[in-house]
Amino acid sequence: MTSTVQESGSAGCRSEYGTLKRVVLCPPRHMAIKDIINDVQKKYATDNINTKLAMKQHANFVRALNEQGTETVLLEPHPDYPEQVFTRDIGFTVGDEVFVSEMACSIRQGEEKELQKWLQTDNIPYRRMSGRRMEGGDVIVDRDSVFVGISSRTGREAVHQLKKHVPDHQVIPIHFAENYLHLDCVFNVISEDEALIFPEAMSEETVDFLAERYHLIHVSKEEQFTLGTNVLSIGDRRIFSLPQNPQVNTALRKRGYEVIEIDLSEIIKSGGSFRCCTMPIERGS
Repeated sequence: MTSTVQESGSAGCRSEYGTLKRVVLCPPRHMAIKDIINDVQKKYATDNINTKLAMKQHANFVRALNEQGTETVLLEPHPDYPEQVFTRDIGFTVGDEVFVSEMACSIRQGEEKELQKWLQTDNIPYRRMSGRRMEGGDVIVDRDSVFVGISSRTGREAVHQLKKHVPDHQVIPIHFAENYLHLDCVFNVISEDEALIFPEAMSEETVDFLAERYHLIHVSKEEQFTLGTNVLSIGDRRIFSLPQNPQVNTALRKRGYEVIEIDLSEIIKSGGSFRCCTMPIERGS
């Protein structure tokens, strides 16, 4: 378990687009498709994952984050957890508080303990979402609002629990088609007034509600499959995005974003991209 800088004790995230100061990742050393849990994995189950290539791509991503000024914390990969690379799901930060998720899928249960080890070592207080399943891919923070996707991984009970823990925030449940796994596979806030969305995954009423708050950049069905919504904002209108999603990247550049293209094509075979691979601990304003 390593960190590029030995600073400890601080945490704080108030948006998905503030300057990313510190983030938790995990190299995909033991990555594999074992239990098919989404449509993307279904397509690539026979080919499975080229671990050597996945490790190389992940290392390139970590290096690029460091070059952009982000401190990266790398959890030690555990051989029992083939999807541990997707650190976003095992925890999330709202305001100054870190939450450790309750994983819904048996193949991922136990990843939480690896995150807790690091939090304890780094003296960062945290709260367990014990007994109420909730995964960080369903949690999107924007100032005093927290959008929570109601999915096969996150239930209504957890939403009610989270409301009690973050009374200064408005917790907003968002319903979407469960075959898309997590909310960040179909929706992602990238600025105070902009968001990426795959509208086919939601009701017209939900899309209209989100359109009242954000200018919605629509993602095509083809680029949703290659996780066009699952970009990572790191502040100052800088965004990591896949080169496989040219329509999304063109739309972002037209709106003044600096798009940093890194290839994660081997990792996305398991159904997650940049946002899925990162758990922010600390962001600036």
